[in-house]
Amino acid sequence: MSNTNLLTKEGKEKLEKELFHLVNETRAKVIADLQSARLQGDLSENADYSAAKDWQGKIESRISEINSILADCEIIDDNAKPTHGPVVKIGSKVKLSSSQSRIDGKVFSIVGTLESDTKENKISNVSPVGKAILGKAAGETVEIHGIERPYKIKIVSIQ
Repeated sequence: MSNTNLLTKEGKEKLEKELFHLVNETRAKVIADLQSARLQGDLSENADYSAAKDWQGKIESRISEINSILADCEIIDDNAKPTHGPVVKIGSKVKLSSSQSRIDGKVFSIVGTLESDTKENKISNVSPVGKAILGKAAGETVEIHGIERPYKIKIVSIQ
């Protein structure tokens, strides 16, 4: 499971939509741009052709990356109930409290590394905070390590 890509249902759907768009729309646009640039003549000094080839390479690389992610992904079941009481797990929404950081009173989703996004309050399960709170219950206080100045946070609630 160490190489498995952990995704929420929404994260997988987002990747599938991106893949559909790249394959069915963007790829066709790149091909049209390449054909148009070829009609301009000498390809060795054709900036439009070079730019279209670079774009094509980036698009094909992203298509390959998404296919690879989707081929080896596991959907996070955020509706699964833990067997030993409510504890933080991947897929949990957790309200945290700390007087020493900017997380006080905010609700965070615990997600896999591919979906982590601090702007959307999505914490990776392998981040210092994610690692510290996984398996912990509401009401517990944990110390966050792996950063310059360790600090403590309290798990206020788990949804």
